[in-house]
Amino acid sequence: MKLPFIFAKRFVAGESFDESIPKAKELNKKDLKLTLDLLGENVKDRQTATDTVDSYIRLLEGIKEHGLISSISIKLTMMGLDIDADFCRDNLFKLLDVAKAQDQFVRIDMESSDHTQVTLDIFKEAFETYGKHVGTVIQSMLHRSHDDINELAEMGADIRLVKGAYNESSKIALQNMPDIREAFKEQAKVLLDKTPFPRFGTHDDELLDWLKAYTEENDIAKDRFEFQMLYGLREETMVQLTDDGYHARVYVPFGTDWFPYFTRRLAERKENIWFVLSTMFKK
Repeated sequence: MKLPFIFAKRFVAGESFDESIPKAKELNKKDLKLTLDLLGENVKDRQTATDTVDSYIRLLEGIKEHGLISSISIKLTMMGLDIDADFCRDNLFKLLDVAKAQDQFVRIDMESSDHTQVTLDIFKEAFETYGKHVGTVIQSMLHRSHDDINELAEMGADIRLVKGAYNESSKIALQNMPDIREAFKEQAKVLLDKTPFPRFGTHDDELLDWLKAYTEENDIAKDRFEFQMLYGLREETMVQLTDDGYHARVYVPFGTDWFPYFTRRLAERKENIWFVLSTMFKK
């Protein structure tokens, strides 16, 4: 466990919100927006789920107290999705009540494909009530994402598009990176055309270059969308993007439950091993 923990410290801002604050403020000073994420998933008992909601609320309050330019990202399985969908929805709405009252934003993260449909069902219901205060994530590698993107775009939803980090079967998801990239590009076009402010989470140079070229060729303003990357990777690239007039946001995880987060970026897709090793030396 010693070696992966050494690596994990690079990608995790701290084991608590308090530990992450100095790093968050440092990134904000570089004109980088943040999304703070309390690590964890797959809660199995109601009390832990309820406690997690309280932790999320304290996180929103902490962001406001410390003047951070940050939203938060949450996982529905931490709020009881594996226990009962209605219980989870009630927990989410309790959190969103606070976010709306404080004019803050909550991103519902996307988990494995087993949770995709119920996550989107809950998101759509939340979007009807909370609008601009809630968004979700679509993984371009999933076969279903073409239809999901079109439906959510028609709603004007706030979507973060990513390639996807989960290990899914060929029945569920594309397996080859060129195919995944092509799907990402096609879905990005829909979001840029039909949604007010799409977000693109990628470290892939091919996709970064394509997004910059496509938006320039189609007269899409630099401030009409956002690039997002993970904490610990390519910070200089993010700073350069802001200097060039783009919006840039860093996804900043913290917490003691770092191992699933770390291993997902290394073990579940073979491409990620090379990606992490290569990006450690890429600015």
